Amino acid sequence: MSEILNSSSVLEVLRPVQDPELRKSLVELNMIRNVKIDDGKVSFTLVLTTPACPLREFIVEDCQKAVKQLPGITDVSVDVTAETPQQKSLPDRAGIAGVKNILAVSSGKGGVGKSTVAVNVAVALAQTGAKVGLLDADIYGPNAPTMLGLGDSQVMVRQGKQGEVLEPAFNHGVKLVSMGFLIDRDQPVIWRGPMLNGIIRQFLYQVEWGNLDYLIVDMPPGTGDAQLTLTQAVPMAGAVIVTTPQTVALLDARKGLRMFQQMQVPVLGIVENMSYFIPPDMPDKQYDIFGSGGGEKTAAELGVPLLGCVPLEITLRQGGDRGVPIVVADPDSASAKALKAIALSIAGKVSVAALT
Repeated sequence: MSEILNSSSVLEVLRPVQDPELRKSLVELNMIRNVKIDDGKVSFTLVLTTPACPLREFIVEDCQKAVKQLPGITDVSVDVTAETPQQKSLPDRAGIAGVKNILAVSSGKGGVGKSTVAVNVAVALAQTGAKVGLLDADIYGPNAPTMLGLGDSQVMVRQGKQGEVLEPAFNHGVKLVSMGFLIDRDQPVIWRGPMLNGIIRQFLYQVEWGNLDYLIVDMPPGTGDAQLTLTQAVPMAGAVIVTTPQTVALLDARKGLRMFQQMQVPVLGIVENMSYFIPPDMPDKQYDIFGSGGGEKTAAELGVPLLGCVPLEITLRQGGDRGVPIVVADPDSASAKALKAIALSIAGKVSVAALT
């Protein structure tokens, strides 16, 4: 029996099992490691491409079924871990040391809930075990500190080898840097483009980000200086476009999407926020306040995925106001489930892009 049941035979029966998103063998991708056999008990490590893998349980189940085909197997133990791949580099754009993937969450116009999506996606990714940072690039209207419960925090500034270095604030598993930490609550930022360009570059390169699987950048609305600075400064794993179903939002969303494409940044998909309203006293009812189907139609027309639709709930707004994102405050709510699914989808798409 020992001649038949060995690590090679285990790897051989696992060879047909594929990563559902990459559509390649787990064995060929070196995702099966540390195979051990002890008296009919098989154990091995499954190394996923992201802690936020949405198909984790299915992959584990497929692996167990495959190994149990071997004679004499009494138990199959799978230790699941993850190694997030590094995004592809570009010769003319410098990456950030320790940061594997930089993602922009953007919108064509303000008021569509872009920051709400960015904050909740960042926290949802952190909840899976990923190391996550959030860069609030909305210099003129920095709201991320309030939404992450860090409105009264300040970032630490210390001297590094190349000048001042900022220490990010931290809450809900996410590191955060924002202009909101550097100015008074009521102080307006009245800057021209070159000054905005400088602070965004400082937030990118003069922050002690450490090792991150994902750095989410909450962009200001539109297609202006901030977007241009970011897309020209760093290689980006992708952009997510947030819109509401109404026509005026969709028109501006299309412009924002095209801008990223022109700057050779992959568009991961569209998030339709405020898809419908769920009254708290009638949770079975839905009202299409801003119309319906706009995000799906626009995604189809532009040839990009619809990552998900987030309903409008009072608890979603309340969570943002008191600094406890909905994925933490009410994880079983419809909006939290939608946002967590969107986060997993984004992580999966980033891994596929990095490994293909």
